[in-house]
Order: sequence, then C-alpha cells, then structure tokens
Amino acid sequence: MTQIAPEEYLERINRFVSFLDPGNVKIAIAMKKYGLRNLQLIADKTKIPRPTVHARVSKLEKEGFFRTWIHPNYAKLGLVRVMVLLTTKPGRELLGPEALRIPGYWLRLIRCMGECNGYYSTHAIPLGKRWDFEQYLEKIVASGIATKYRMLWLGEAKSPLPDFSYYDARKKTWTFDWPRWLEELAAKPLHTQRQDTQLAGNFDKKDLIILKELVKDGRTKLTQLARLLDMTVPAVKYRFDNLVRSGFIHEYVIDMLPFAPEISDLYEMVLDFKTREGLCQGERVLSTLPIVRTLSRVEGSTSIAVRIYLPRTEMNNLLTMLSALSRTGVLAGFTYVLLDPMTIRTQTFSYELYEDSAGWRYDNMEYFEELRKVSSAFDREDGMQVTFQSAPVPTFQ
Repeated sequence: MTQIAPEEYLERINRFVSFLDPGNVKIAIAMKKYGLRNLQLIADKTKIPRPTVHARVSKLEKEGFFRTWIHPNYAKLGLVRVMVLLTTKPGRELLGPEALRIPGYWLRLIRCMGECNGYYSTHAIPLGKRWDFEQYLEKIVASGIATKYRMLWLGEAKSPLPDFSYYDARKKTWTFDWPRWLEELAAKPLHTQRQDTQLAGNFDKKDLIILKELVKDGRTKLTQLARLLDMTVPAVKYRFDNLVRSGFIHEYVIDMLPFAPEISDLYEMVLDFKTREGLCQGERVLSTLPIVRTLSRVEGSTSIAVRIYLPRTEMNNLLTMLSALSRTGVLAGFTYVLLDPMTIRTQTFSYELYEDSAGWRYDNMEYFEELRKVSSAFDREDGMQVTFQSAPVPTFQ
C-alpha cells in the first residue's frame, strides 16, 4: 500500500515549481538555441557567469528536473519509426510489453488507457522490414495476447522547448491562451512546407555507439566516448563532428517539464487534418504551445502524432478546442490515449543488431519462436504474482 501525506504532496509541487526561476529558464532557452555542450557559450549568451551556469545545470540534472538527449536522424540510419497501439486481451496484459520487446527494435513502452486499453509503443524498424514487422504484430494478435492493434509509420520527431513567454516567473503561473491557439490553428495557412526525403548515410558500428550514448545523455563528454570506444579524443571528435555535419543528429532535446507531475497528465494524440496546408499550419502552431512535448508526422497521410502534457484541469479546454477545429473543417477527426508515466520503459535504438558487414539483422522466424515460448510459459505458470507499483518521480523521454 502506498500513502502520500497531503503536506508531502504539496511540498513536491512547490519544489517542482521553484526550479522554474528566470535564471534556469534563460539557460534552457539558450541551450536549445546554441547547443547543449558548450556551457561557456551559454554563459556568454545569457550574461550569467559560467560557474553559475555549471552549478545550475548540474543541480537540475541531479534533481531530475532537467535532462538532455538527441533525436538521431533515423532515416539516415536506415531505420523508420512506427507507433503501435496494442489492445491486450484481459488477463494477458503482462504479456503485451514482453511481446513488443521481442524483436529488439523498440524505443518506448507505456501502459495506455482510452481508445486503446493496453500498450503504446514506438519502434525504429529497418526500412526494408516494414511488412515483416506488421506480420509480427499480426502474430501477437493470433497468439491471443492482444485483440487488435493500430500501427502508424512516423516521420522524424520534433521536441520543442516549452514556450516560456506563456510563463510568469514572478507568479510562477502559466497562461493557457486557448482562444488565441484556436484562432491560430484555424487561420488560413500561407504556404505548404515541403519535407525533403532523407536517404540513408554512411556510418559504421562506432558511429552508432556514439549516437546511442548521445540518445542516453546529450551532454556526454568526448572523453567518456573515447574510453568507451578505446579511441583517442581527437579521433572521437572527428567522428562526432562528421556525424553532426552529415545530419545524423536530427535534434537536440531538452526535457524540462513545465508542469508538476502530481497535477498533470500525459497523452498521445493523433490529429487528422483535412488538407496538407492545414497539417503544415497545425505543425507550426503546435510546436509553439507549452503543452506539446513531441510531434511526428504520420507517413502517407495529413495526420500528426502529438504527445501532450498538461495540467489535468486543462484537458476539457483542449478537447473543446479540438472539437471546434473539427466542426469548422480544419480537422477531419482526432483520437487520443492516456499514458501512464509511471510505466514508461525506454531504450536507445538497437545498435547491437547492426553489423558493418551485414547491416541490420531482423529475423521474424526467430521472433515468432520466442513469442511462442513466452506465451506458453505464461500459460503454464500457476497464479501470476500480483505486484503494485510505488509512486516514483516520472520521466517523459
């Protein structure tokens, strides 16, 4: 049984809000604009002494209020991202995440509720194995673990920093300007933004190791990478600079939650725009809203997948805005699921499945057999042990 006293609950919220002071906000904005690694440059741009910048960043990282990583350019790695909503069969929910992990190419697993009662997951699958992965999902359903699934192939992700112009640092309050956001989303777009097709680049296993370490921590030092790869620092710097120059790093991400977890909820939404122009306008506006964590276009459609994080008291206003956009013809529709942040499991892309001589390894026959073994072992076990989770501080990577 877990218990949290009211005073502890309020203390957690107050402690969270206290870290959003003007100095920390200024540093975060500068790091998003100028990069994560050069704190001297951040000090110069913010006019904050470098020792203060270093101390603030270190404290925020230690307290878990501030994390950084990269979004690699998956297309250049010969991978494509896919989102899966798996509706598990009652009584077999524990098998859902086990089944989704078997191919090894998963990135994120989260328990979800709503349109799909089961698991939300994202994966980075080898480009030539799309059909194979869909066949594997069909096998999960055929095995009786799940009743259905929904699969959406995604473009590269964008993770904007919250727009702190909506934040009053003195009052420590946010403004949710729903009428303005509705107006901007419904405005007639000026032009359609063209997205260039990305081609796979040249890389090897050592490049993948550098990238996966940066996915874990965007501020990983070159000296750490040199020890890991048994290389000199200049050699690692040459590789790092080449990866940056060649576009393998799609985006630097700063994970800085704008709202206290105790009073907020996490959702994954799919917004279906009626036109390509509306999609481009929606993507531009959504990337400026403090409630948006990540955006990804859905391939072959005018839809966009949006991860939303907002105080639960504002959810009705969000649904009111989306309903209005549907009535006026901006949206053809929208769906969403509630994600349980306490169940988030993440890993980097599956670099260990790549070999310089053979490329990415993917074998459905092997995965089918492993799935059969997992399902059979579950059926043979007498009385699964029931465990209940405590309430740790969640992360939203």
